[in-house]
Amino acid sequence: MREEFVYIDGSKIRYIKTGSSKKNLVLIHGIGASAERWAPVMSYFGKHYNVIVPDLIGFGYSDKPNTDYTADFFARFIASFVETLGLDTTAIMGSSLGGQIAIEYTAANQESVNKLVLVSPSGAMKQSTPALDAYIMAALYPDITTAKNAFTMMTGSNRDVNQNIIEGFVQRMRLPNAKFAFMSTLLGLKNAPEITTRLEKILAPTLVVWGDLDPVIPVKYAEKFVKEIRDCRFYQMENCGHTPYVDDPKNFAKLVLDFLNTNK
Repeated sequence: MREEFVYIDGSKIRYIKTGSSKKNLVLIHGIGASAERWAPVMSYFGKHYNVIVPDLIGFGYSDKPNTDYTADFFARFIASFVETLGLDTTAIMGSSLGGQIAIEYTAANQESVNKLVLVSPSGAMKQSTPALDAYIMAALYPDITTAKNAFTMMTGSNRDVNQNIIEGFVQRMRLPNAKFAFMSTLLGLKNAPEITTRLEKILAPTLVVWGDLDPVIPVKYAEKFVKEIRDCRFYQMENCGHTPYVDDPKNFAKLVLDFLNTNK
């Protein structure tokens, strides 16, 4: 994986990339995360795609300006990011908040997206869950104990979590303006318009993947996405929590690559 930087509307944005294919795949992480969240599957995708993974503006080691972090703001950021890097056509995959951003971006940029993958996307669930509450607490009071508790809950099965994930989260949430960006994003999601109108606009073939044990955004919310997106497939990954690409990276990568490499 290679680390690079680019300026988007005056903000310095960090991203990592791997692969040398002419086919592009952009991965979008969730709230409070960074590009490294996708690390377990990047090598699989890098064999077939030019994989590009930004630290979203406001998160990771990208700049965190004082602004309103709404889903629309993030979608416009992705549009500028893709344009700046000269990516004409891409497959897009987003997890949690990243899934909602991918939906917003795809609905507004149909000609630029050839395949869409949504992993436990936000946007349909309007109330919180205990696992999400624990994650918010860890973001506001970042230390090893609160972060370990949150990430363990997010697995849905109390499985062990890699210590590097925990320590990296704590380090990033202690950066200047990180908590502001996190809370502004939460408020932006809470006040976001009904997502149905965007789902109905999506023309790209879409795969929705959800962990059956997801305690952050339970799998029951998959129904709305599958129902409203016209060309949609759904797969429930067994014994996985909120991030199946971390819990079972090999099977997740195979599932997604099978979808991406089909002609439809």
